[in-house]
Amino acid sequence: MDIKESRQQRQDISPAGAWAFAIGTSIGWGSLVVTSNTYLSQAGIMGSVLGLLLGAAAMLLISRNYAYMMQCYPEAGGAYTFAKEQFGYDHGFLTAWFLTMTYLAVLWANATSLPLFARYFLGNIFRFGRLYTLFGYEVYLGEALLSLAAIAVTTVFLMTRKRAAARLMVILAAIFVLGIAAVFIGAFLHLNVSLSPAYVPESSAISQIIKIAVISPWAFIGFENISHLSEEVHFKHSRFFRILLVTVVSTTALYILITLLSVSAYPPEYGSWLEYIRDIGNLEGLKALPAFYAAQHYMGHFGVGILMIALLALIVTSLIGNTTALSRLFYALGKDQILPARFSKLNRHGAPGKAVLLVACLSLPIPFLGRTAIGWIVDVTTIGATIIYALVSASARKLARARNDRAELWTGGDRPCADGLLSAVSAASQPGVGRLDGQGVLFPVYYLDGSGLPLLPQHSSAGSCPAVWQIPDCLGGASGAGAVRSIDLDAAVHDGIESSDDGEYSPALSGLDRWQRRSS
Repeated sequence: MDIKESRQQRQDISPAGAWAFAIGTSIGWGSLVVTSNTYLSQAGIMGSVLGLLLGAAAMLLISRNYAYMMQCYPEAGGAYTFAKEQFGYDHGFLTAWFLTMTYLAVLWANATSLPLFARYFLGNIFRFGRLYTLFGYEVYLGEALLSLAAIAVTTVFLMTRKRAAARLMVILAAIFVLGIAAVFIGAFLHLNVSLSPAYVPESSAISQIIKIAVISPWAFIGFENISHLSEEVHFKHSRFFRILLVTVVSTTALYILITLLSVSAYPPEYGSWLEYIRDIGNLEGLKALPAFYAAQHYMGHFGVGILMIALLALIVTSLIGNTTALSRLFYALGKDQILPARFSKLNRHGAPGKAVLLVACLSLPIPFLGRTAIGWIVDVTTIGATIIYALVSASARKLARARNDRAELWTGGDRPCADGLLSAVSAASQPGVGRLDGQGVLFPVYYLDGSGLPLLPQHSSAGSCPAVWQIPDCLGGASGAGAVRSIDLDAAVHDGIESSDDGEYSPALSGLDRWQRRSS
């Protein structure tokens, strides 16, 4: 039963809980699975490690901007609230749109990773009731029910056990951090293979480093989770930056440990780790998961068991963290009447129950789409995160100007370092230096150049400016068209991560367009 709307939620999240939510949301299934496929195959060991460190340095500046805004606006909604307060409801609405798509994409990817977890470690126990093949991916009723069960359990738990959720996040975060660290130490104490080459031979070292740096938002998406929980913490707001700092450092460290672990062992039929990594698409079982193969090589079944538990903890924390962040965002949108006011009400357990339920309802059809279609949605999260971080930095810069806070003026992008980084990335993307697949321009935008976004016309109601609809429409259309042109169904069968559907956005956008016309 719902009680009357409360503008302030219970303050029951400790510093450890805030850290757990932040790191638990930023790391998921992809950290142990995608790292080897994406980072190592494109940039090698040193390129991956140095690129992650460079990306982490940028994320520390973004962390400063987040901490500054959270101290000034300790309310649910995070980046949505910051953009709304500084630039108006249209900017807030645009931010909320990208927050929703980004968090939903990561949530869906981790919910549908449970069947993959079962395939690797439990065999075909859930592969029954074959329904159809979508984009080369076979959809099974049993696997869909497994994902639906995970979504349902997460929803009920967050609606009824708010305090327990924070405690569970701390326990699970400790499990995967200690588990990954333990296996890494166990492997490198007995390292018996060569770690060369340091870079892949096809391009220059600098281009490989920057290539990883420019996609680094993917690795950190969710670290800002606590910005949605800032009105629920029971510690001084001045500690926000320290918590975000620890989160970025620990997240980076875990990615580096997993990257190094993935190349610490390879099957004897391969001459180097690079040959092994590039042939992963043709492998099955533990050999298709380099980190797990290394754990088995050095520690046997015990090591594999530790990583299994760590991976399951990663998936669960991602489900809880992303659902929590989305529910607080919808809660904030309900308070501002962008969503119906019912979503701003707290239930008798002190949780925004209807907002949590809305997240579940949006997720129910997803397990029936297959991993290929989900992968296409996940592909746009880097762009979404870039726009979110740009808007947060622009908000911090505007507020810092008004308050004459010099440190935040610098981290918000009001200094010549923007031009320097933009020039460096642009140079790295030139022919002969390295190919960045069109992503080179994204890196300085993370924290330096949200300045173009505040130039949108100001309107009093959310969604009344056509630009806030055209930007997501153009990005979605361009991404969808590019995916259709580049889709490789054979690769999709092997990896389950490449996808496209040019019409994917059409029903949602048509509905939003009708809502826009009614609101105006």
